[in-house]
Amino acid sequence: MSVVDANVLVLNLDYQPLNVCNVRRAVVLLTKEKATVIEQNGHIVTSERWSFPSPSVIRLAYHIKRPRPVVKMTRKEVLARDDHACQYCGKRAHDLTLDHVMPRHRGGQHVWENVVAACKTCNHRKGGRTLAEARMTLLRQPVRPPATPAYLYAPYVRAGERTWSKFLGLDETAAAS
Repeated sequence: MSVVDANVLVLNLDYQPLNVCNVRRAVVLLTKEKATVIEQNGHIVTSERWSFPSPSVIRLAYHIKRPRPVVKMTRKEVLARDDHACQYCGKRAHDLTLDHVMPRHRGGQHVWENVVAACKTCNHRKGGRTLAEARMTLLRQPVRPPATPAYLYAPYVRAGERTWSKFLGLDETAAAS
């Protein structure tokens, strides 16, 4: 990955995390004086006319009002919420499926509270039955994950953006796991 494609955390005027952009977009905001650098990543961005340190965290010069973020229900997010483990037997696998606790043909909805990760064996064993009919139990009740900055941006911190921890309310032990 080149220097201009590295991730940059964008903070609002009040230091609340807003977004993640690449260095190229951050440089545009900086040159137009719409943002200031809070943290640098140690690299140098050069052009024909300018050369300056590459940003890792920037802060906008004005306040952006936006709606609260929500975690979209995708297969990837359900697997992350369930820690990539079957919610019936606890087995960890890379080929997990999604299972509706209350089957959809029985009135179950496709919502966070009704969808869990399941291994193929358990999903087949449960089939289109309820938990009671299949004589199965859940290890954890499914819940909607919080849309907190710590939850939304923790994957970036785990991937190597350690300097972001203090802006997201993460301690170093949570960031390492």
